[in-house]
Amino acid sequence: MKLFKNLFLLAVSAAVSVCANAQQSGIDSTGLPGDNFSLQGALEMFQKAASPEDFEKLINEENNNVNNLDLNGDGDVDYVKVIDKVDKEVHALVLQVSVSETENQDIAVIEIEKTGDENAILQIIGDEDIYGEQVIVEPASEDGGAFNFYGGSTHSGPSADAVQQRNGIVANVWLWPSVRFIYAPAYRPWISPWRWHLYPVWWKPWKPYAWHVWHPRVVVFQRPFVVVRTHRVVRAHAIYKPLRVTSVTVHTRHAASVNHYRVTRTKTTHTGPGGTTIRTTTTVKKNGHLKGKKTTVRRRR
Repeated sequence: MKLFKNLFLLAVSAAVSVCANAQQSGIDSTGLPGDNFSLQGALEMFQKAASPEDFEKLINEENNNVNNLDLNGDGDVDYVKVIDKVDKEVHALVLQVSVSETENQDIAVIEIEKTGDENAILQIIGDEDIYGEQVIVEPASEDGGAFNFYGGSTHSGPSADAVQQRNGIVANVWLWPSVRFIYAPAYRPWISPWRWHLYPVWWKPWKPYAWHVWHPRVVVFQRPFVVVRTHRVVRAHAIYKPLRVTSVTVHTRHAASVNHYRVTRTKTTHTGPGGTTIRTTTTVKKNGHLKGKKTTVRRRR
């Protein structure tokens, strides 16, 4: 009896130790730099902003809880600048960090297209070097849905669980003040004037928050916006793609965590009965436990 009691106490002690270590290490974090920049939060700030310049200010204000990035590891949060790439009625607003005097790194891009006299659509795409893969987020429709919407996760990082799909409608963002601003006849594309060690007087960098402090601050942005799997703003994405900017410093510093994230998301494809193509994507947590599994079946025509 005493032996069983000792074993029980040992098991409880081990469980407590594991929980404590999990809390300290931020086990819900992917370990990617993208954990420290909320794509959903950025869209909420863009929805509130009066202009791209105002948007840049909002995402860099500490109290708005959008940016917690420290890409170069200098102990201070990075300033995120906004640069608008324009081609007629197509906009790609690049969110970028100056990592050093000679290097910049794109964090994300808001891609916007006008689809009618009073209609516009947009998506924000997180950079694959920051989020491990391209992460696409868009405003939810009034019923909470969107095309290719995958629900079921409140994770603020890139790996929202693909556990459910439902149809919805693409949200019209024409009435957002910032959207109306960039489509005004007199608009001149916003190019942030700030660069490495030259920042606005109102901005004071702060020490990055630990994951257990940061995560509760950004989950509030999840509800109005959804993670999707389809590039819908195709013309803007085509404009941005050849202009994407990456940093060797960022790539080198975060290569291990990015590569680890990618190898834990395995894809397998095989042919089933009747010539059907079956693709399975398995997502595994950092501790090796199964996190999610998605199977897609396509019939041969």
